[in-house]
Amino acid sequence: MTLPFRHRAVMRVASVLLCGLALTQARAQDLLIGQIASVSSVVTAANAKDLSLGMKTYFEHVNAQGGIRGRQIKVVNRDDGVNAAKMVELTREFIANKDVVALAGYINTGGLADIARQDLLGRSGMAMVAPLAGDKEIVGATNFFPFRSGYSDEVTALVKEAADTQKKRVVLTYWNVTFGPPMVKLAQELAKQKNLNVVATIELDAANAGNFEATMKRALDETAKQAPDAVIMLMSSQYATEFIKRIKSSPTASTQIYGLSIVVLDNILKTAGAERARGVVLAQAVPYPFSATLPVVGEYQRLMKQSAPDAMFSFSSFEGFAAAKILVEAITRASPNPTREKVSKALNELGEFNLGGIYVSYSPKERQGWGGVDLTIIGPNGKLMR
Repeated sequence: MTLPFRHRAVMRVASVLLCGLALTQARAQDLLIGQIASVSSVVTAANAKDLSLGMKTYFEHVNAQGGIRGRQIKVVNRDDGVNAAKMVELTREFIANKDVVALAGYINTGGLADIARQDLLGRSGMAMVAPLAGDKEIVGATNFFPFRSGYSDEVTALVKEAADTQKKRVVLTYWNVTFGPPMVKLAQELAKQKNLNVVATIELDAANAGNFEATMKRALDETAKQAPDAVIMLMSSQYATEFIKRIKSSPTASTQIYGLSIVVLDNILKTAGAERARGVVLAQAVPYPFSATLPVVGEYQRLMKQSAPDAMFSFSSFEGFAAAKILVEAITRASPNPTREKVSKALNELGEFNLGGIYVSYSPKERQGWGGVDLTIIGPNGKLMR
């Protein structure tokens, strides 16, 4: 029977509406992971992109096998421009969206510190996995689940290396913000324990960015006066990269420089150049991703080659990959109807979890990431070597 035109039109509209409703319902079934890491800032862009890539690589692998009980996992990235207040605002938006079951891969120490101080995660029941932070004041707060080792682990490894290689005159340089003051205190204590001769401790005023040039000149002048054979830098961003560039262009160019994992290799190379950067030792708070000596690294390399064959392996993409593995395990345990509260509970009850040759350990009393530190050195052509 042929329906009148008006009836056919009504049925077409109804069909379109039902199709749209079905798509909306399908999208609503996605399990969203919120990430705030600025891809527009030169300071964080490389790490932000790689963290997201690592997470997406593992999630795509899981999604291709049907997801978690038929539900797909997706990363939603927001850009805070490395502005602490903006990170807090965007986090509140994630919290307001009930489809967001967890957070991961945040970058912005100031913003993370504010989130911890305001107890946003504890009050909302939202968990955050693998923030790019090693400060215990941050990752020790409620519902933070770290993957990377802490700054104290890195400082311990660097001081030990300087002592083991019999450095005679060591300068500690640190900025007077975030992790700087507590880490320089730790470095001083460790140096005494290991009989490492610290000839000077030099503070850089990072709280006043307008004095950057004067701050750098004073730091370099004071360092040069000490004629050190090693400098341990407890700072990051342009303060660290400019320090490397200038000291390696000075009469003290032979000085061995040690830095933390958050001193980004690409930024060192852009600022100082490969030749000046050669020989700088960097602590790594994430396992070495360039050699498949661990099962999880082999898995990471294999899936990266499948998902992003043109991408280079990196510490940050491996960190994102590990974060995704942790989240998939927690969401699976929280299924069949995972909520942010159930995911947080699953993470807190995860215990010792083997990612493939490396472990994290989470409980209501203590949340520990990998805990190891690899020391790498910048070799010829700006390549990181063990």
